[in-house]
Amino acid sequence: MGLEPVILEGQYVRLVPLELSHAEALFEAGADPEVWRYSCLKIATLEQMRAYLAGALDEQSRGVSLPFTTCDKSTGRPIGTTRYGSIAMEHKRLEIGWTFIGPAWQRTPINTEAKYLMFRHAFEVLGVNRVELKTNALNFRSRNAMLRVGAKEEGTLRSHMVNGDGTIRDTVYFSVISGEWPGVKAALEEKLARPWEKSAARSRAADAESMT
Repeated sequence: MGLEPVILEGQYVRLVPLELSHAEALFEAGADPEVWRYSCLKIATLEQMRAYLAGALDEQSRGVSLPFTTCDKSTGRPIGTTRYGSIAMEHKRLEIGWTFIGPAWQRTPINTEAKYLMFRHAFEVLGVNRVELKTNALNFRSRNAMLRVGAKEEGTLRSHMVNGDGTIRDTVYFSVISGEWPGVKAALEEKLARPWEKSAARSRAADAESMT
């Protein structure tokens, strides 16, 4: 159950090991302040993005995270980040989060497919029993996205985190457990098999996600 860097690839998205060299492209993808609206972290400069990536790679070196750069497969362009975090392999448990996707790629199949690839790797390769997800209680778009990929809402931790501006955040937790994975997998595969049209996608929030 080693957590070595790995490439996860689908029809729309390619998740590659995070590198510091991705900083400029990721800063451009996350330049809209709305991306960070519900996050404890606010990235407003390239230096802050570099520091954020360095922190993620430090966590990877300590075995508590495995960060990815999210790339648009059609262009190879870095468009966001995500990671396995809060890793507790002794309990066969990890979290999927620290996710942002540039606004131009939100409300496309990219987030759904990224979650599918990460769930599949977690359950079928790493052998975990539980995958957690969490988001700001006020981030209803992210909450709906987590429900739409098949996660179950578990509850709200009140006054759970402090935002960068000093305000207090409630956090909603979701999860998928191993016994649920076959059904979640089938539903995600059915969604991803549908033809995707931008006009239809704009009416849905299933694949939109900002930093959680």
